Amino acid sequence: MSRRRSKDRGGDEFNVSFLDVICCGFGAIVLLLMISKNLPPGALEESEQKLDGQVAALQDQLFKIRGETRVLNRQLNAKHEQIDEETSGLAILKSRHQQIQARYTRLAQSAATDEKLKGRLQLAQQELSIEMERLLGRDHRNKNALVGGIPVDSEYIIFIIDTSGSMFNYAWPRMMDELIATLNIYPKVKGIQVMNDMGNYMFSSYRGQWIPDSPSRRKAIIKRLRTWNPFSNSSPVEGIEKAIRRYHANDKKISLYVFGDEFSGGSIRRVIKTVARINKANAAGERRVRIHAVGFPVLFEQYAGSSITGIRFAALMRELTYENGGTFVGLNDYR
Repeated sequence: MSRRRSKDRGGDEFNVSFLDVICCGFGAIVLLLMISKNLPPGALEESEQKLDGQVAALQDQLFKIRGETRVLNRQLNAKHEQIDEETSGLAILKSRHQQIQARYTRLAQSAATDEKLKGRLQLAQQELSIEMERLLGRDHRNKNALVGGIPVDSEYIIFIIDTSGSMFNYAWPRMMDELIATLNIYPKVKGIQVMNDMGNYMFSSYRGQWIPDSPSRRKAIIKRLRTWNPFSNSSPVEGIEKAIRRYHANDKKISLYVFGDEFSGGSIRRVIKTVARINKANAAGERRVRIHAVGFPVLFEQYAGSSITGIRFAALMRELTYENGGTFVGLNDYR
């Protein structure tokens, strides 16, 4: 009896607890219904729309920020590249600065050495001058400045160039080198003229006149000379006589340079006499025009069997330069 009652009492307690839970849940549902009745019908939808709009706006802002971030990243990368280039350029400039500074130091040391040498040379020159004055007397003066044995005291220079086939085809590059070297001997003159052995002018616009000396004029002469090839009879006599008759003057120091390889003319003695007549000496015994010559041995190598005109050219120029205060230079090779 007692066990049975206790079982019935436990079942009653379970049934009461279940009813309590059901009632509490029902009450909660009623409470929610009462609360929801106080809200407007479209409030929830409106709230959802606002939230959607905010989300969309935030997404737009996010996209804009991402776009700006990409632009800024590109600009940042460009700045980094620019910094790298400038850093590299700065390194190069520093290297060049160091090189220039080292070169300046070397030049300064060299200049100091040069100053010492200059002082020694001046002292030696002074001692030499004193010794020369003691040996030669106070009235001694060096009449001519010599370069390679050629007097270079002239203020005007004339070139007489053999433009024959033998010269133009074989000796032309060497002839140009000799002409350039001759011009370099005279850093500055008052006038230049260029004629061929027939007396034809290189520049017809300066016929009978002096070509003014300037770096641009010298370049023009060299440029024209490369292809200048007028007719020639392989004899320099006509050009020499024409140049002396046209340009000789008592108040001018003139040097005439003959570049050639042969003399096909007649009597050498007659040429010497003719030049002596038109190139008269002054009171001091000096000729108005100095005559120098450079001989190119083309015929001796290219035409060994007919080199007589080359021999006659050398004989003529030796005598002519000697009589007219100049120097004859016979080259060993025309190349």
